[in-house]
Amino acid sequence: MRTETLTLSFAFLCFNAFSPLYCEPKGPIPEGKLLVLTVATKETDGFKRFMRSAKQFNYTVKVLGRGEKWNGGSYLSAPGGGQKVRLLKSALDDVKEEDKIILFIDSYDVVFSSGPKELLKKFQQARHKVVFSSETLIWPDRHLEDKHPHVREGKRFLGAGGYIGYASNLREMVSDWSGKDDDSDQLYYTKLYIDPEKRKSINITLDSKCRMFQNLHGALDEVVLKFEDGRVRARNVMYDTLPVIVHGNGPTKLQINYLGNYIPKVWTFETGCTVCNEDLRPLSGLKESEYPPVVMGIFIQQPTPFVTVFFERLLQLRYPKSRLSLFIYNQEPHHDQHVRSFLEDHDAEYQAVKLIGPDDGVDPVTSRNMGFDMCRADVDCEYFFSVDVEVVLKNEDTLKILIEHNKMFIAPMMNKPGRLWTNFWGALSADGYYARSEDYVDIVQGRRVGIWNVPYVSLVYLVRADVLRSELKAADLFQSPTLDPDMAFCSKVRDQGVFMYVTNMYNFGRVLNTENYQTKHLHNDLWQIFENPVDWEERYIHENYSKIMKDDVVQNPCPDVYWFPIFTEVACRHLIEEMENYGQWSGGGNVDTRIQGGYENVPTIDIHMNQINFQKEWHKFLLEYVAPVTEKMFPGYYTRAQFDLAFVVRYKPDEQPLLRPHHDASTFTINVALNQVGVDFQGGGSRFLRYNCSVQATKQGWALMHPGRLTHYHEGLRTTAGTRYIAVSFVDP
Repeated sequence: MRTETLTLSFAFLCFNAFSPLYCEPKGPIPEGKLLVLTVATKETDGFKRFMRSAKQFNYTVKVLGRGEKWNGGSYLSAPGGGQKVRLLKSALDDVKEEDKIILFIDSYDVVFSSGPKELLKKFQQARHKVVFSSETLIWPDRHLEDKHPHVREGKRFLGAGGYIGYASNLREMVSDWSGKDDDSDQLYYTKLYIDPEKRKSINITLDSKCRMFQNLHGALDEVVLKFEDGRVRARNVMYDTLPVIVHGNGPTKLQINYLGNYIPKVWTFETGCTVCNEDLRPLSGLKESEYPPVVMGIFIQQPTPFVTVFFERLLQLRYPKSRLSLFIYNQEPHHDQHVRSFLEDHDAEYQAVKLIGPDDGVDPVTSRNMGFDMCRADVDCEYFFSVDVEVVLKNEDTLKILIEHNKMFIAPMMNKPGRLWTNFWGALSADGYYARSEDYVDIVQGRRVGIWNVPYVSLVYLVRADVLRSELKAADLFQSPTLDPDMAFCSKVRDQGVFMYVTNMYNFGRVLNTENYQTKHLHNDLWQIFENPVDWEERYIHENYSKIMKDDVVQNPCPDVYWFPIFTEVACRHLIEEMENYGQWSGGGNVDTRIQGGYENVPTIDIHMNQINFQKEWHKFLLEYVAPVTEKMFPGYYTRAQFDLAFVVRYKPDEQPLLRPHHDASTFTINVALNQVGVDFQGGGSRFLRYNCSVQATKQGWALMHPGRLTHYHEGLRTTAGTRYIAVSFVDP
């Protein structure tokens, strides 16, 4: 009889709704008992991320509020969230199973890192019927701090962004809600929790050690990524727990975006990027007329090297020009001729062209908005592709690749050669400036390849037109009293919940250095061998130069005379035009005040490199491109490529047609043909008297290299017509 009484008493306690005891069901809770409820009035990038993680673990999710206007406030403004309580209260009326377990969670800033089985197990172990996430910081009413129950270990304060419980208990919890949509859900739940009777009645506790829920606000130092067995989790190092749900609550959106680049299985060391080929918009197979119309904004805000090359690459972009409209903003008068020359030849090839020039008085910030407006106003425009002119678009498929990724906002990763500088930031400092994320170097150096959600991009990006017409429709996107225009723009993009992605899945190109770029010469790009050596080489070094060290490219027309390609046609033309533009050719007499001693034994009509302030650049050229060939052709000889004399010589029949036999004052001499025999001039060449050997069929851009003193007594053969130009260097005098 006594045993029966105890059994009945225990049963009474188990089913008493006001009892703090929770009688666990036998065995694990079936996953089918769990229903995830979330609120999403529109499908943002954050919502898509949440749903992807839910799908990864087969959660059953019901979305509340679709199509409604959000009136629940913003994390940037005063407390809100009451709309979520209203929607939950209504949704619970449709739940008929009293033992149904409801997970109510935010979605825009939440990712799942594990599945329902683990979540339900941890809920069961909590031994309460409602479990809220916990926080280190109390919000929104600090005056309630002392009323919160103390916990033995862990966080004391309730977080309303995530909680789990039985439907019947949650129904009781929200039964008294009568607030407005912009009232605080956090404050409502907090007052229930700090009320001992209601806390006991509803049977509420907190997940104090973050076993189920990890709120990031106030806890950033506690959370690290944990890579394990082809998946990624967040680990709380303070409590040594692995939360099932990670929530970027409050001002921690950047941190959840960073973690969301990995959790739960977005990028792993074993698989690399697992989502990069999802939801693509393939363009292959489409007719040209079916390609999405794009407005391409080109922005020139300062003197920039290789602008003509930029437009040459623009023409090579593999995208139908009939589907491209150009918005060109040029603030720099020096580049006006470059832009107009391009448009004179090619503007008819594009769907439309709008040019804002340096005389139009449009400031850079206004120009960005005007570019967006050109796309917004065109009902057919589907994308805006923004490119600053210092961007080197090496990949001709860049635009196609970005469109195919099918993102609201995506940028190709661009760097500066030899530096860790790129067009994106992995993190932000507290004041909104650059900070290095833990994975930044790995992404830049290609050890981690994928599509990355980042807080800042600049110089080049693709944004969808429908986003410009909705989330990014404001006229002040680039304006801020404290931030630069590009930083202000990125801040406002983030505030609108639009993810900025950068991809390093392809080699897209690079960014030029514009520092110290001078515009006082005719061809200023010639002087860029220090600031932009990669671009200088591509522009000016012969395409076959790289074969010299591995292939049989170097010719040997005479004993110890070597002949090899070194300059492009453009380099030759620019050097000639630069000298003719300078115009102060020597008279060809023996008296020459430009050289030490003032006397030239074998004079030529020439201009020295130092006369046009090109001596440092020429020395760099000799050191980088001539010295390696010298050391290969003359084994055992090593040069520092020093010179006293380097100059461009001009031969004309009626001026100076030839050069008498002589020795050069050098260890070896470099003689580069700058124009074409048979086209620009007739005759010419070099004859080495000791060997009775001549080189007459000179090739434009090829260098003739031979010893200077003693052995290679030589003469310049007569130029019979036209004008012949050569660049000569007496190396190691």
